[in-house]
Amino acid sequence: MAKKLKPPSLISGRWRITWIDQWDQDFVDAEIEGFFEFASDNLGSFQFGYVKGDIDYRPGIREGKPSVEFSFEGHDEMDPAQGRGWAVLDGEEIDGMIFFHGGDESAFKARRAKRK
Repeated sequence: MAKKLKPPSLISGRWRITWIDQWDQDFVDAEIEGFFEFASDNLGSFQFGYVKGDIDYRPGIREGKPSVEFSFEGHDEMDPAQGRGWAVLDGEEIDGMIFFHGGDESAFKARRAKRK
């Protein structure tokens, strides 16, 4: 059966992390500018500090606003990491939460990244 194509989510694209509750911005930007990226194929990635992950997401509506819910697998420095999260489009930014399986959780905010 052919996969049915869906229109891209309003959250598709790269988002620069501007605030994350559990870590300061110096950590968020330690290796590169912290980001979440949601591609139009429901896959994506993120990095902040030394935490990197690959995302599998689904677009939806949360509290009447465009949103995504995602799961991820990756690593925190050398340790495997996995978890889930969500993000809601609120004006020019996304607000969300990220949850590490068996570990930390944090609220975050991000703005659409400027194209280079």
